[in-house]
Amino acid sequence: MVTKAQLDKTSFDLFLKIGLDEKTAKNTVANTKVTTNLILVINEAGVIDGCSKTVGNLLYSVATKFPSNALVHRPVLLEYIVLSNIKTAAQLEAAFLFLGRIGPEKFEVNELEEACGVGVDVSAEEIEVAVVKVLEENKDLILEQRYRTNVWELVAKFRKIHPWGDPNVAKEIVDDKLCGLLGEKTAADLEKPVKKKKEKIVKVEDKVTVVQTASAASLNEEELNPFAIFPRPVENLKVHTEVFFSDRPVLRVCNTKEFLVKHLEATGGKVFSRFPPEPNGYLHIGHAKAMFVSFGLAKERDGCCYLRFDDTNPEAEKKEYIDHIEEIVQWMGWKPFKITYTSDYFQELYDLAVELIRRGHAYVDHQISRIV
Repeated sequence: MVTKAQLDKTSFDLFLKIGLDEKTAKNTVANTKVTTNLILVINEAGVIDGCSKTVGNLLYSVATKFPSNALVHRPVLLEYIVLSNIKTAAQLEAAFLFLGRIGPEKFEVNELEEACGVGVDVSAEEIEVAVVKVLEENKDLILEQRYRTNVWELVAKFRKIHPWGDPNVAKEIVDDKLCGLLGEKTAADLEKPVKKKKEKIVKVEDKVTVVQTASAASLNEEELNPFAIFPRPVENLKVHTEVFFSDRPVLRVCNTKEFLVKHLEATGGKVFSRFPPEPNGYLHIGHAKAMFVSFGLAKERDGCCYLRFDDTNPEAEKKEYIDHIEEIVQWMGWKPFKITYTSDYFQELYDLAVELIRRGHAYVDHQISRIV
């Protein structure tokens, strides 16, 4: 039997092979989800025997940041990384943006290459010319702030000129040019900056106005409308999942435009959600959040939310709990579209399971227990 410690050691050694430092590899092993994703990415990329540190760091980013609605395209991106056609963090971030926007839909390879600068090489000479231009445009501010100048802000301005230029090379040139421009550090440069005290606002009316304005400006769309993070039905191409098999590649499932059209026809374009508590106890504070999301989203989108009792454990379920749940839902201000029970669909679920087995998409596992 393989123990968890042995599995962790195997994963740790694999992560060192792809160039991760020991601290990152250790932290990764401690995170089961990231470990699973990274091992999958390493296998997809075909670098199980190791690779350069540059490639390994990019693979780590793919494992942790790849857009979930475009998983079907991940092997394509990994090939670009392994072949060093995508070799910088900037290129990879651009690829993530492009693929996240495309989702599961097909695209032309040249579109991806153009979006993330494949084949674009920015020479050291071009980087230096761009850095000199940025320094010249910001010379007055640099002379004022001297060595307190935010170097990375200057690098960010360089990247607007050359998005695919190496930012580390740019920073080295910026540091060198600053030394040449400012000379040796003075005693004033070495002093800690004095924090400026905020001016007190005397008038109460003005103070209230300033606070209110600042509060409104600091709120993002999600804070103003917590349901803004959910795609509307007509935009929902992001539903996805991964099915892992022991003897074949991962099956990635996601919506297509054709399925979405059928879904919208069946639902009339409305949001249908459900709040599915088990009637084997009383509700707690976590259920309040679940109700807010399930009932709140349906209400905000002019849709419908079911109260679905997940009564799959008859021994622990009582009429007392069912009555309590209905009472609390009403007390919280929510009105279910319909009240249903999972047990109402047992036969239908059984028939669907049989059909999946018949099609070769599922099987019955007769094992009594399994040790992972």
